[in-house]
Amino acid sequence: LLESAYKECLCYKLTQSGLFVEKEKPMPLVFEEIKLEVGYRVDLLVEKSIVLELKSVESLTDVHTAQLLTYLKLGKFKLGYLMNFNVSSLKNGIKRFVN
Repeated sequence: LLESAYKECLCYKLTQSGLFVEKEKPMPLVFEEIKLEVGYRVDLLVEKSIVLELKSVESLTDVHTAQLLTYLKLGKFKLGYLMNFNVSSLKNGIKRFVN
């Protein structure tokens, strides 16, 4: 399936379990006291603190990791998960990052 389908399903399940979830949360870049809207968007932000970056790709790359780490840094979040749904077992597609 496409990443967007997984995003909708995961958002639905997390919300159904009672968690507050923001989809496509804008992540501005603050540079010298100026907030710049440069197009960064977190796939899912759970409970205003956990970043979920979703993929459906052949394999995760350093670019995907850099993307998640950028979101953690910009939002000053401590915890993030890079999740690739294009794997035979989901546990093999999840990487945890602590900032």
